[in-house]
Amino acid sequence: MTLRGVIKKAEVTKTAVGHFNISTIDQLWAIFRAAKSLNVPVIIGVSEGERDFIGVTQAVLLVKSIREEFNYPIFINADHTYSLERVKEAIDLGFDSVIFDGAKLSFEENIKITKQCVDYAHTVGKREERDILIEGELGYIGSSSKILDEIPIGAAVGEAKLTTLEDAKGFVAETGIDLFSPAIGSIHGALKSTHDPDLNIQRLLEIKSVLNLPLVLHGGSGLTDENFTKGIDAGLSVVHINTEIRIAWRDALKQSLLEGDPNEVAPYKILKKSSQATEDAVRSRLKLFNKII
Repeated sequence: MTLRGVIKKAEVTKTAVGHFNISTIDQLWAIFRAAKSLNVPVIIGVSEGERDFIGVTQAVLLVKSIREEFNYPIFINADHTYSLERVKEAIDLGFDSVIFDGAKLSFEENIKITKQCVDYAHTVGKREERDILIEGELGYIGSSSKILDEIPIGAAVGEAKLTTLEDAKGFVAETGIDLFSPAIGSIHGALKSTHDPDLNIQRLLEIKSVLNLPLVLHGGSGLTDENFTKGIDAGLSVVHINTEIRIAWRDALKQSLLEGDPNEVAPYKILKKSSQATEDAVRSRLKLFNKII
């Protein structure tokens, strides 16, 4: 029932743990229902903005309460955290894992702060007998989970901009991270008129061959099913989805408001279709990530 154990199992079985972001409690329940219907583990992600909206403490307690009530492998991750102070906040409040996103920093500065995050996690973990995972990210792939007209400026798309083997080895060795997210062609958000750029599977295979730790894919929304299948077979153990389920939630909400009872004012009734749309979208991805037919 530890996140490390769940990810390790995925690594061995060549499946991937689905990571889905939330902004509202109905999204949390929808993701949990989808995972439970398939009996697979799941990670709930909250970015800095999302956890500020929900409440940092409240987000942790909501997920942990479900884990304890149902004895279920559901975990919470502090997604895309941009400062050591906010990493410490997430660790202190009980997050299972934290991502320090230093993708826009210099290589040296990214290593420096990521290492500080790891050291703090180890100190707290030893004191409180907790296993806190720290993820590092190398390579900028955009920063917004939304519908895009074009690829974000500066995003690491194209072979020349991807994470190199040398940088990957140096970054992991210097920081001591538990999880690693390299730039292998994906972007945050989803392109409006076409699917997102394909993953560079060859680069992924090369990085996996020289690193002895699980690899994480950010920017999963907008990729083709084939990209996921090949990427997981090549060594991805955690896959992040956000924009895709935001779109499903929003579109269903729009339908409820436009076509539903104009006199309805109960939020839990208005959000019923949004919750179901989120559950359906998550279940579809979890089937693919876990190779369930």
